[in-house]
Amino acid sequence: MFKKILIANRGEIALRIIRTCKEMGIKTVAVYSEADKDSMHAMFADEAVCIGPPAGTDSYLKITNIISAASITGAEAIHPGYGFLAENSEFSEICAESNIKFIGPSPAMIDQMGDKAFAKTTMKKVGVPVVPGSDGEINDIEEAKRIAAEVGYPVMFKASAGGGGKGMRIVESEADVEMAFQMASTEAGASFGNPALYLEKFIENPRHVEIQIMGDSFGNVYAFGERDCSIQRRHQKLIEETPSPIVDEELRQKMIDAAVKGAKAVNYEGAGTVEFLVDKYHDFYFIEMNTRIQVEHPVTEMVHNIDLIKNQILVAAGQKIADIPGKPVGHCFEFRINAEDPDFDFRPSPGKISMLHFPGGFGIRNDSHVYSGYTIPPYYDSLLGKLIVWGVDRNHAIARSKRAFEEFLIEGVKTTIPFHQQVLENEDFINSNYDTSFIDKMLNK
Repeated sequence: MFKKILIANRGEIALRIIRTCKEMGIKTVAVYSEADKDSMHAMFADEAVCIGPPAGTDSYLKITNIISAASITGAEAIHPGYGFLAENSEFSEICAESNIKFIGPSPAMIDQMGDKAFAKTTMKKVGVPVVPGSDGEINDIEEAKRIAAEVGYPVMFKASAGGGGKGMRIVESEADVEMAFQMASTEAGASFGNPALYLEKFIENPRHVEIQIMGDSFGNVYAFGERDCSIQRRHQKLIEETPSPIVDEELRQKMIDAAVKGAKAVNYEGAGTVEFLVDKYHDFYFIEMNTRIQVEHPVTEMVHNIDLIKNQILVAAGQKIADIPGKPVGHCFEFRINAEDPDFDFRPSPGKISMLHFPGGFGIRNDSHVYSGYTIPPYYDSLLGKLIVWGVDRNHAIARSKRAFEEFLIEGVKTTIPFHQQVLENEDFINSNYDTSFIDKMLNK
């Protein structure tokens, strides 16, 4: 087992990893930018190293600085968390060349599954249902028009090398193909350094449901149930829950079997998420695979009573997965608390937190790096933390969530707390009568 791990990230996920390392008896090294010198992850790690100016490109994305920090502190492994360098194959490769273990998949695996067109083709070969569309990248507009005519409008262009809503455009008719192609390609190139696109049939009114998997070097791949991530705006998730209210036992087993089959087909190691769209007929389609820990991993941990970060570390150290999936217990929500103003299209709201009180009580978990007096820097993602709420069933979890938000106080900046309270009172949400367009419909009523 590793004696010291460097966490190449910031905020709540860095603190989350530090906590597990401490419980495992592993020393930790935090890296921080000049803007994060007062961040909690830098305070709670055993060692902390400044790796550059505030901008992420000059600090958390600066591979040479992170490798140098690992070398001077004697860290044997690096955990990338999510975002930043978590799915960067070059970083994974440089870690290996520097004799530092990257806690995640191999460079080849990151490249293969991070290329959405390649991942889709791979899954299709082993019988995993995929959304109808191009077999790989689209080379030109005429090819796009031909494939779109074959699968039927509406269709969607997607960036082959990225996610998070960048490089995506819905196309309603052939007349819109050329402009949508050019806009999506330009955005993909600017966001990911790769303008390549692929095309899929646009699934109307879908639910976004993903399967949490974990693989090790002994050929074991386990699935820890599903998460419903349909409450999102601009393809960014805001609320996640498990189990999904639309997934019955038969559909769950089909999705788990497909996810495990796909992961085994590429000899997958580490934590990963196989993401699907589920249509109104309860047919499901593979859309992508994330080769990292997800922001929403705590809901899976709560219902399965496991530590996914611990299992990531065990697998990276060449050991077997410690936790075998059992029957999940209860129902769990995760609410992303962002420094954003929901009344003004969720625009960022950086600034100083003048007062903070987290909710508590049985079934409540707060994953956050902020505190009263903390100044939220404007350089990074607006996530302040996550409120995770467990209940014996969905109705109980909703009731407990409402109670928790009554106790949740953040002053000094705008947050998504009022938005979450609004969702919890919405009849369509309560009755699980929604899809990925829920937020747009709710806010435009």
